[in-house]
Amino acid sequence: MLEVPRNSVWASRLAEREAQVESASRLVVEGKLKRLVGLTLEAEGCEASIGSYCEVSRPDGTRIDAEVVGFADDRIFLMPTGDIRGMSNNASVRPKLRAAHIGVGAGMLGRVLDGSGQPIDGKGAIRSEQQVDLHGKAINPLARQPITEALDVGVRSINSFISLGRGQRVGLFAGSGVGKSVLLGMMTRNTEADIVVVGLIGERGREVQEFIDQSLGPAGMQRSVVVATPSDYPPLMRIHGALLATSIAEYFRDQGLKVLLLMDSLTRFAQAQREIALAIGEPPVTKGYPPSVFASLPELVERAGNGAQGQGSITAVYTVLTEGDDHNDPIADAARSILDGHIVLSRQLAGAGIFPAVDVDASVSRVMEQIVSPQHRQLAQVYRRLNALYEENKDLISVGAYNSGTDPNIDMAVALYPKMMEFLRQDMNESASLAEGLATLEQVLTSEIPQQTEENVNGDH
Repeated sequence: MLEVPRNSVWASRLAEREAQVESASRLVVEGKLKRLVGLTLEAEGCEASIGSYCEVSRPDGTRIDAEVVGFADDRIFLMPTGDIRGMSNNASVRPKLRAAHIGVGAGMLGRVLDGSGQPIDGKGAIRSEQQVDLHGKAINPLARQPITEALDVGVRSINSFISLGRGQRVGLFAGSGVGKSVLLGMMTRNTEADIVVVGLIGERGREVQEFIDQSLGPAGMQRSVVVATPSDYPPLMRIHGALLATSIAEYFRDQGLKVLLLMDSLTRFAQAQREIALAIGEPPVTKGYPPSVFASLPELVERAGNGAQGQGSITAVYTVLTEGDDHNDPIADAARSILDGHIVLSRQLAGAGIFPAVDVDASVSRVMEQIVSPQHRQLAQVYRRLNALYEENKDLISVGAYNSGTDPNIDMAVALYPKMMEFLRQDMNESASLAEGLATLEQVLTSEIPQQTEENVNGDH
């Protein structure tokens, strides 16, 4: 083979041709749409990888994007991101040869986006500063900063008994009409955070504007980004809404900021994943949920939390719907196992007019022991024990079968129960700091309790 001198004109031309070959776009082979069942499109004649996009043409010349979610033999399965009405057989399917990336930046603050990152608030385009993967990038678990700092959420019952740490991931478990959205709004307004990212996934479209106006308000919206994919959006867009909200939170965390991520709800995300999995033929295993649903939950949740050294944090609150107040629902059970704690709202407390209706006995924070003082821990234990004693003997007390003086600890629980319930009650526009809540709790527990009796509660139980 003839060797070309390095400095010759031929070497220069050869380098130019090599650069042209490398920069040339790949040939794209178009396929045809052969089948449409439900929301699943089946195309043949083209090749595309999982997670990439294709353009599907309508007879009128308009196109919609569809993501590749599976394949079988010579066919690929696609899930549309938009309305499929007007689609016809043998429509052109053109691979776009790009993965799910999204533009992010500080220009997103104060804006409302859909699952594709497009603004829906009518305020014009958003200038992006960086392209990020919609599915995120995993952080080495050994590189994560530990949770050492308590997070003041401004809600007395949560601060006192289910203390959250900065970088914690917690579930808010509630049935319908128990005050879940109100509690989310309180936490949004009162939590100390640089940035708030809200993902409204699969909920009622009416609630989007209400949450922006009532929960965030003009001041809160300035430091917030809202991603809204209501229930009438295709399942793929609902999934993308949850992924996009997490990607935006990751971007700001990597800038060293303290981010609060609120996602309403994790259940709707799982249901959207179920719709897609069942549509492409994945068999159900647990109450209609296929295995991919339980694999996607930890993939989403594990992206939140503290970053590596020098980065910020994502404190995440995921709402979990307990249909029929069934806390053993497969999604609720799976969420409890992968989250760092759970806050349970009680329909019984809500019926008694106590809001937020936090069920102290059923709720737990897995990092509370490491982030609160010994005094705080002791007061919370006394309250929990007295509350449990009252609930255990509630039937006897209500019918008058319990004789006062039989057990001093039960006598104490009966005497303090009204004040303990009043401690849980908090107006939606009221903010109670961690220090204020702890001082109030101490007054409630020591106002009518002899010191020796309180020691008995701590020591005997």
